[in-house]
Amino acid sequence: MPIVVVANPKGGVGKTTLSTNVAGYFASQGHGVMLGDADRQQSSALWLRLRPPTARPIHTWEVSHDQIARPPKDVTHVVLDTPAGLHGKRFKEVLKLANKVIVPLQPSIFDIYATRDFLDELTETRRAAVGIVGMRVDPRTIAADKLAEFVAGLDLPVLGYLRDTQNYIHLAARGLTLFDVAPWRVEKDLQQWKGICEWLDH
Repeated sequence: MPIVVVANPKGGVGKTTLSTNVAGYFASQGHGVMLGDADRQQSSALWLRLRPPTARPIHTWEVSHDQIARPPKDVTHVVLDTPAGLHGKRFKEVLKLANKVIVPLQPSIFDIYATRDFLDELTETRRAAVGIVGMRVDPRTIAADKLAEFVAGLDLPVLGYLRDTQNYIHLAARGLTLFDVAPWRVEKDLQQWKGICEWLDH
């Protein structure tokens, strides 16, 4: 069973946006999907409550501070949204579960430096496949150049760069993802997800 963990110790980098859309992609492929939320803010859990009954089902994965419930047998794919500041014992417990780890990273020097040690730790453990997704990236900016320069020095794949768009905000407010609406409405964003989806399916 693929268990995808979305993690970055830095807050506000887009972990929930990434987690919900990964879950939405899996659901769009007809998989039995669970989405867990290990963050105290419970943003992914809130999003699940907003999800309309007409949308493809995504179930809640019970995650407490002490333990993580085993997914039921009819579930084939699991996504876990993690909190800022994830480290130490809790980080190792989460990593043991993961087949794949996606690290969202914004084109900010503060985000890059805050994430460096975390990426080094992930690389050293090699427990799961790790991929990076650039979040809210405008390729015309110096910040985007700095991000590209940083990831070029890592021994990790960059799965894609996602633009800063209101599409994610408007869809999240309705419990939806890019994969729940007509493709022509979000064509540019779906193009940016191609590499991520291919990596998830590999």
